[in-house]
Amino acid sequence: MIVDLSKFAKECSCGHKHTITVKDIWIEENAVSHLENILIPYKYPVIICDKNTKRAAYQQMKEYFDNLEVLEVTGEDIHANDIYVEIVYNALNMNVDILIAVGSGTIHDLTRYTAYKRGITFISVPTAASVDGFVSSVAAMTWKGMKKTMTAVAPLCVLADTKIFCKAPFRLTASGISDLMGKYTALLDWRVCHILTGEYLCETIYSLELEAVREVENVLSEIKAGTPEASEKLMYALILSGLAMQMIGNSRPASGAEHHVSHLWEMEIINDYVDALHGEKVSIGLILCLEYYEKIRKAILDGTCEVIDGRAYETELLQDTFGTKGKLKEALEENDPNLMEDLDLGKLQEMLPVIAEELGNLPSYENMQKLLSSTGCITKMEELGMPKELKDLTLKLCPYVRRRLTLLRLAKNLHFPGGLY
Repeated sequence: MIVDLSKFAKECSCGHKHTITVKDIWIEENAVSHLENILIPYKYPVIICDKNTKRAAYQQMKEYFDNLEVLEVTGEDIHANDIYVEIVYNALNMNVDILIAVGSGTIHDLTRYTAYKRGITFISVPTAASVDGFVSSVAAMTWKGMKKTMTAVAPLCVLADTKIFCKAPFRLTASGISDLMGKYTALLDWRVCHILTGEYLCETIYSLELEAVREVENVLSEIKAGTPEASEKLMYALILSGLAMQMIGNSRPASGAEHHVSHLWEMEIINDYVDALHGEKVSIGLILCLEYYEKIRKAILDGTCEVIDGRAYETELLQDTFGTKGKLKEALEENDPNLMEDLDLGKLQEMLPVIAEELGNLPSYENMQKLLSSTGCITKMEELGMPKELKDLTLKLCPYVRRRLTLLRLAKNLHFPGGLY
């Protein structure tokens, strides 16, 4: 499959002309064969990988691994953070003029940020359909202990070789499925904030992404069985999510409250280190958010949802959590100015029925949990060794890890039976 990018980079019904910097995307067998022609103008390409991703791609990319310079990132627990960025940056010869990211999320984030810092471009070779960030122009990093979205560069092109990513351990594929299903709540958050604040929302991008998520949902059993065609659909949907971020200029179409749950746990503010993939944490974040959003909808429909003034920072909560880890200053800086400072509580009250209607379009948390579990995805906190007692604190605190309005953050202004406030 050659992805037709021309249909995205044109005048849109939303009034914007969306920009896409990636030039070509191939999702097919032997996609890496295109490397030969792509690399012609470059004199000093370098492959960035780790031992696992090198092993995964070596058979298909033997001539490139044998003939190009290879930077194999080493370590027991490699992360996209300030430490590994420095390692990768310093290990590269100053003459390098293009990078080739052979891996999944971590390798891509390290590569795209390093390419940005060096003022060069890179080529994406995904070794698993595990994340949606392959064509993103930002890098999700842990920077000095805080989760940050760092300006980076999108790849010049994507070579998603079915012979490579279809052979990935299914745990990685399940992580990609979970990351993709998380778009349900991410898109809901975007829609609700558009309704309440007038935040820009592109209906075309919104619909494209929702359609791709539903198409993958319909072939989950085939993806689990390893069917190449279904696996290519998953890869396409993940790449489309990244294109949506490029077109909007930020991660709003792909990341909402469900991702904030994952980011909070990755920061280890209220928990010990969690040995889990990004998509696995997003999966649980999705389930937790779907469950809480159902409670909000029920309360609105029952007439038991009261609008209160919860716009101010929860100072004591922040001090007792971020503060005890020495991160209060960073948390306050991330949230400055306060996203809810100008929130119109009267409009929130007025729009509750509309919000309930939008919430009615979400899958139920029970159905989503059953679907993901039957596909082999992680859906419960205890599967990650996370105490269930941290659920409420997670939902209260995670909206502060990003300066982004979500329904979960807006819910600080909602009081109802079984609610957090």
